[in-house]
Amino acid sequence: MAKTPYDMAVAQLEKCAKIMDLDQNALEILKYPKRVLSVYIPVRMDDGRIKVFRGFRSQHNDALGPFKGGVRYHPDVTIEEVMALSMWMTWKCGVAGIPLGGGKGGIVCNPKEMSLGEIERLSRGYFAAIRKIVGDNEDIPAPDVNTSGREMAWFMDEFSKYKGYNVPGVVTGKPLEIGGSEGRTEATGRGVWVTVCEAAKKKGISLRNARVAVQGFGNVGLYSALFLSQSGARVVALSDSKGGIYNKEGLNVQAVADHKSKTGSVLNFPGSRNISNEEVLEMDCEVLIPAALEGQVNGNNADRINAKLIAEGANGPITPEGDEVLYQKGVMVIPDILANAGGVSTSYFEWVQNLQNYYWSIDDVRNKLDDLMVKAFNNVFEKASKYQVDMRMGAYVCAVDRVVKAMKLRGWV
Repeated sequence: MAKTPYDMAVAQLEKCAKIMDLDQNALEILKYPKRVLSVYIPVRMDDGRIKVFRGFRSQHNDALGPFKGGVRYHPDVTIEEVMALSMWMTWKCGVAGIPLGGGKGGIVCNPKEMSLGEIERLSRGYFAAIRKIVGDNEDIPAPDVNTSGREMAWFMDEFSKYKGYNVPGVVTGKPLEIGGSEGRTEATGRGVWVTVCEAAKKKGISLRNARVAVQGFGNVGLYSALFLSQSGARVVALSDSKGGIYNKEGLNVQAVADHKSKTGSVLNFPGSRNISNEEVLEMDCEVLIPAALEGQVNGNNADRINAKLIAEGANGPITPEGDEVLYQKGVMVIPDILANAGGVSTSYFEWVQNLQNYYWSIDDVRNKLDDLMVKAFNNVFEKASKYQVDMRMGAYVCAVDRVVKAMKLRGWV
């Protein structure tokens, strides 16, 4: 039988438990979510018929604080996937050192085949169905695959109607006008940039004029590339789902972004030559940022990777087999739960601002994020060195250690 994402998440946890000689009772608790709610949401479709959708909310662990994690709308959502993602969110919050635990939600649907009205009725129906287990001190959802600030605004409004007063802190990733945070859009890419700067110091790489290749030119790829080019690095290759572009002198990242919004792709950008996504990954460069899909670097191509440093902008772009090859080659990999934790960290800042009803400037947000990411990177590096493991396992040890300490102090173990 094929392994589910949840089986994979448990296997990673068990590997980490062996390395740190984890208390078996703590491991037993961590293997399972605290609760998983399954709901059925009747929605009146535009043609008048009622269609019932299935949704989930998994709450993995709240030893450090309220549950936190996105809600995705996708036809392939399963209960096992949502359980796995909620566990990974526990580790991401633990690595970042923020007082939140892991949660995740999903609805089995294809929003691309639905009208705006149908998506709104589904969103409000889902939040009404899970409202008893969410709240600004209980569980704080956020955007994920196929959801955005628009859905968060509906979620917040639905919950506020149920409470009878405004509760902006029940979700993060909201539009600025209703309690969103400055700096949220750029946050994940900024976090990638900060961790690359820290890793470059450890590896003795000067970022001034360092060659950078970025696979995936969505939000994370764009901002990672922008911040790196502002640091003096040369972004020599960029790609999207249609292919990549290369210029050894370096690309103007903002100009590429403008070109992509006009033409729908980075391809045929003036002054560059078109290359394949494989060529972007295997390029001769100092820094590689896979910010597209999972499984891009694997047992088949890892030995052809030429970068000295890799930062996982996407979730899971390197397989365990790929990890092993890169570790043997001496390539430092900044794992996803550390590299892209800038998003959840800024969501935490948004939540804090909502609770205080006092809002920070973009400079405040950036300074706080930079400090948090530097500290998180150094904690992970220290654990990886102590246990003689790669940065991924260092991040896991860091996160699990933090969560287990909180569990023990509470008397759960």
